Amino acid sequence: MQSGDDSLSEMTRHLIAVRDRRDRAAFCCLFDHFAPRLKAMLLRRGLRDGSAEDVVQDVMLTVWHKAAQFDPHRAEASGWIYAIARNRRIDLERRRPLSQPEELPEPETAEPDAAQILALQQEARHLAEALARLAPEQAEALRAAYFSDLPHRRIAEMSGLPLGTIKSRIRLGLERLRHELKNIAP
Repeated sequence: MQSGDDSLSEMTRHLIAVRDRRDRAAFCCLFDHFAPRLKAMLLRRGLRDGSAEDVVQDVMLTVWHKAAQFDPHRAEASGWIYAIARNRRIDLERRRPLSQPEELPEPETAEPDAAQILALQQEARHLAEALARLAPEQAEALRAAYFSDLPHRRIAEMSGLPLGTIKSRIRLGLERLRHELKNIAP
């Protein structure tokens, strides 16, 4: 440790002592200072209490073993130690398995029963009757938008009509269709 360098923080001087002389007392000072701060930081970042303590132990063990890599000209002790903690937390997050979506239960029968089939056929017939009563340009716009699943802009391009006209035809057609279906439905 350079004895006369007053520009270095106390913690940086302790880390240099650990680096240069494996000074246990200096390491104890580092541990006492950083362990509670690291734990608080990790808890704020979402680690549970036990995991946070494990990461703190791992970080401080790394500080002891890798102190030779510390360069006080590149970073303060706090920056170096917090960077180790941040990297350990990221490593821990990466190792966690991705949550699996819950499996949905299989329906007991995938095939509709006769009543469902009859109801769907009846609804389709009612829809066809209501569409037939619409103005042809409205019915055409609705078929393109909903049966062919075309965006309004594409319908406008295909028909050569302005986008606003297509949107109006669809909106008016839906209103009329809604009215027609109310009158047909039992």
